[in-house]
Amino acid sequence: MKKLILAAVLSATAFTATAADTIRFGTSATYPPFESMDANNQIVGFDIDLANAVCKQMQETCTFTNQPFDGLIPALKFRRFDVIISGMDITEERSKQVTFTQPYYANTAMIIGPKGKFSSMADLKGKRVGLENGTTHQKYLMEKHPEITTVGYDSYQNAILDLKSGRLDGLLGDTAVLNGWLKSNPNLGEVGELIKDPQYFGTGVGMAVRPENKELLAKLNAALEGIKANGEFKKINDKWFPIN
Repeated sequence: MKKLILAAVLSATAFTATAADTIRFGTSATYPPFESMDANNQIVGFDIDLANAVCKQMQETCTFTNQPFDGLIPALKFRRFDVIISGMDITEERSKQVTFTQPYYANTAMIIGPKGKFSSMADLKGKRVGLENGTTHQKYLMEKHPEITTVGYDSYQNAILDLKSGRLDGLLGDTAVLNGWLKSNPNLGEVGELIKDPQYFGTGVGMAVRPENKELLAKLNAALEGIKANGEFKKINDKWFPIN
């Protein structure tokens, strides 16, 4: 009996140690080039490569859970995973619920629409502009431009399809993402100037952890500094955001 008990204790200890070496990331794989699903149904993108590089720097293992963006913070609170990495803007409102790492990407936003149809935000009064539910883009448009009809989607892929088919007049998203879509969709163009409102987009993009998880936060920040210093961050950035 003692041998059986000892074996059970050792087994439980081994499982705990293994679990402690795995960092579980939550993401919403609907937003290339930050994260999306490839032809093999694998999550890929800038954030995924970054998370893997950070885990390697910490000598940890990464796993990834894919779910809708607006459910990421609730799922983090319920401990479905340990870290959110999903192109998430660092905002004052979100910081009341989670704690962010240092910013790893400087962010701006833009609106795209049918090329030549709209030249400014004012032209979109009464028009339908799409975005993903739960994003700072949605909050920005609803609070700053209530004269524009906000149309929420579960993913940006569905929104871009509606824009291309004429069911939307515009689409609001991160500049880096929408610039990529403009390259592959010559019938679309930028509407107005880049949006740099610091209340919504000025702080940058960060990873989020539960506020009590201070040890993990410190390790993530140290790992980010490490991959910036050794050049790995630049390699990942240049891969997903190449300079034209």
